Amino acid sequence: MSKLKWLGASAILAVGIISGSLIGNALSVGTSSVTPGTVSDPVVTKSYVDEQMAKLSGGGSTGGTTTATLEVVTVPADRILMVKAGSEIVIRSGKAIAYSSDSNGISDVTDGVDIKNGVAVPTNHEIWFPRDGRGVQAAAGTTGSLIVLVKGSYYLQ
Repeated sequence: MSKLKWLGASAILAVGIISGSLIGNALSVGTSSVTPGTVSDPVVTKSYVDEQMAKLSGGGSTGGTTTATLEVVTVPADRILMVKAGSEIVIRSGKAIAYSSDSNGISDVTDGVDIKNGVAVPTNHEIWFPRDGRGVQAAAGTTGSLIVLVKGSYYLQ
């Protein structure tokens, strides 16, 4: 009877060794073809994510000097702040009126209205500029300057 137990245990051990080496070979073949840090690597590292984010944030714009941050601009009473298409502003202080080279105006997205040329621009409202040739200037009779937050491209005229 002990010979039968010895034979059974040997058979189970042999099957285990053969199964283990077959599974081990299959796993090593699957992992050896993937190089760490490449696109085919299923584990994403921080450096890979940072690299991809840099690619996304660096491209896409071919226009002027657009900035994603708000810049504080002081507009003298005798000048016009001309804002490029796609930019936005917030009047922080002073009395401003809209300027437009055509019959269309600028978008007050806070109130959801279109501000036409020569109409007062309220303070602390987000204003979008859908096209070039538009801006803001100090209201007539104003001697002080405007303080404006600008996100995007602009110039003083």
